[in-house]
Amino acid sequence: MTKSISKTLSLWLRHAPERAGLTLDSAGWAPVDGVLAALARKRLPDDPDTLHRVVADCDKQRFELSPDGSLIRARQGHSTAVDLDWPVAEPPEHLFHGTVERFLPQILAEGLKPMARHHVHLSPDIETASRVGARRGEPLILRIAAGAMARAGHVFHLSSNGVWLADEVPPEFIERS
Repeated sequence: MTKSISKTLSLWLRHAPERAGLTLDSAGWAPVDGVLAALARKRLPDDPDTLHRVVADCDKQRFELSPDGSLIRARQGHSTAVDLDWPVAEPPEHLFHGTVERFLPQILAEGLKPMARHHVHLSPDIETASRVGARRGEPLILRIAAGAMARAGHVFHLSSNGVWLADEVPPEFIERS
């Protein structure tokens, strides 16, 4: 049941808040009371303890609660207009991106693009990138020359759950791992 709640929260807090009758503020926050009411309308568990467990137990730490627990948001992956204000950070020399073989020719030709999201998501290690890539099939891991990108003027942000964010990754900084 928590997986169903997590998927529902991902949809509402990243892509379609209106489907739950929610309005996200400029930083992507929604009132917890509104989220709980929307879960009840969907006949999903709507108690605060279950919501806190979903936030805490999400393997990718997709969500966060405000310090006072009154607001919730997705940490990244939005297709809606939000400004998460993640800090600019100096990346390690290499980061990783999980994908599948069918996307490789386009990635090698055009680079990594955010597509419908605000940023390209990069992982700090191969294991995390493998989990991300496995969502679509047999994972293929790309090694990103993040240090070289930064030295070339590309900006990186680091989200509170350790996901590195870039506006794009040009093909010259990508190699098959």
